[in-house]
Amino acid sequence: MNEEICRKLISGQSRGSCPAIARGVLKIISSGYAAVIGLRNFLYSKGILKIHRVNAAVISVGNITTGGTGKTPLVIWLCNYIGQNYKCAILTRGYKTRQKAKGKRQNYEDEPAVLAQNCPQAKVIVNPDRAAGAMQAVNAYGANVLIMDDGFQHRRLARDIDIVVVDAMEPFGYGKMLPAGLLREPVDSLKRANAIVITRCNQAAKSKLARLEEELQMVNPHITIARSIHKAVFAQYFDGRKTAVEELEGKKIFAFCGIGNPQGFLDTIKELKADVIGSIIYDDHHCYTEEDVAEISGQAERSKADLILTTEKDRTKIDAMISGDEGGVFAYLAIKLEFISGEKELRRLIDEALACKIQKS
Repeated sequence: MNEEICRKLISGQSRGSCPAIARGVLKIISSGYAAVIGLRNFLYSKGILKIHRVNAAVISVGNITTGGTGKTPLVIWLCNYIGQNYKCAILTRGYKTRQKAKGKRQNYEDEPAVLAQNCPQAKVIVNPDRAAGAMQAVNAYGANVLIMDDGFQHRRLARDIDIVVVDAMEPFGYGKMLPAGLLREPVDSLKRANAIVITRCNQAAKSKLARLEEELQMVNPHITIARSIHKAVFAQYFDGRKTAVEELEGKKIFAFCGIGNPQGFLDTIKELKADVIGSIIYDDHHCYTEEDVAEISGQAERSKADLILTTEKDRTKIDAMISGDEGGVFAYLAIKLEFISGEKELRRLIDEALACKIQKS
């Protein structure tokens, strides 16, 4: 099912008898899923399921909902902060990631490519088995800090800090477990977390953010909470040229993406006062084809767009398909995480945990 259609169904936007019946069926399935997740968490909490430990500090970055909460910019921020004093590796499962046959170091597509590009000092380990990936990072590359991307549910690997990313726009996945909602596990699971980073705070009302923080503190009164935004820093054309985001103001933009939260991307473009005259939204981790690129180019040309804009993650999957003059029309929007509150407290939490775990060389 198309992700946009699915969201409309589970959110209740789709009306009528058929959607109502479908939601009823999903709720029944959701009960079974919740029971399995509850049993699994119980077995880990009681030590019945084995937790693997490695000779390195482990920081997990995860979420409790599916879709794009903004984990990747936080992983990049962490890696660049910690990498000043420690040797880092990033552990990622590489969901739907393909490895290119030729090209640069750590040559992947999708999120691993974005991580490698923005964290050149770190080794990116792509392995669905995080415990095995952790052993590889420590033994083969000498890493003493491991940042586990999308690791909150991956409890086989022990961690020193659990950071959970919560999207300010839809923090709790419509309040239902998969597949009736977007929750991967109950909200009460946040009791395991050490810190929460709320993302896209600039796209939510202050009153909503205040209520969200109150709800989070009710679940975990001792948790560190930070607020952040995804700030556009520049647009880079596929031919290598960069342009300041201020220069996008008034431009006619045709946008496309295949990410977990496409509306967040479109809203970011609109915040730059650009005119989004058309868009194509694909499912998250979409595998692009030459036909897709031709369709994007055709629609943008018919719309008389000045620029075709996508995300950095999508760029990694189509850059080889763009050549010649198209490189001066296609561009991606570079995003970085910027804290608006709680950064000092988060840094202190990280510094104290690493100081306890590692003797600096």
